[in-house]
Amino acid sequence: MPVRSKSVSNLICAMVAGMALSACSTAPLPSIGSIGSINPFGGNTLSDVDRAFLQAAGSWDTNHDNVVTCNEWKSYAEDLFNGADTNHDDSLEADEWPNLVKVDRLFQTADLKYYDANGDGKVTRAEFVDKPNPAFVLMDKAGTCRLDGSQIASARSKTQYDVSGAKPQNSDPRDATGQQGKAANGGL
Repeated sequence: MPVRSKSVSNLICAMVAGMALSACSTAPLPSIGSIGSINPFGGNTLSDVDRAFLQAAGSWDTNHDNVVTCNEWKSYAEDLFNGADTNHDDSLEADEWPNLVKVDRLFQTADLKYYDANGDGKVTRAEFVDKPNPAFVLMDKAGTCRLDGSQIASARSKTQYDVSGAKPQNSDPRDATGQQGKAANGGL
């Protein structure tokens, strides 16, 4: 059998096997956005803040029972706020915000501006602790204020997809613009 015929035959066998295996799956397929991005939450965008909250959700399980509750989140937020409020004025200013980031990098993305509801340049305890947590908004469709381990694992895996809707970046230097593209294509 010629080599070309053998590789076409192998390709056909692989495709048939893949289709057979995918037919056995009961998991719904993720939606494909208009530019090809995958967003399991519907639509084709997921904000960086939402993504950060979804990825961090498991770290709020303070009693380690594989369930995160709204109360556990609020307790976690309260403890973080207390530790970051170094001047004990019941608000976090810009110079205190890095104290939060040292403990949880989530607060690099969900920054002071995200929490500062009234735009006064500082975040009060109420603005910080009582702000609805996007992870619960996105995953707790039943409104139980509980996220179990499977919901958290599912959310984390789904945030690994590019849901920005942006065109994928090509790392091939021949497709680059400017001097790098000229050099890679033999010109200069």
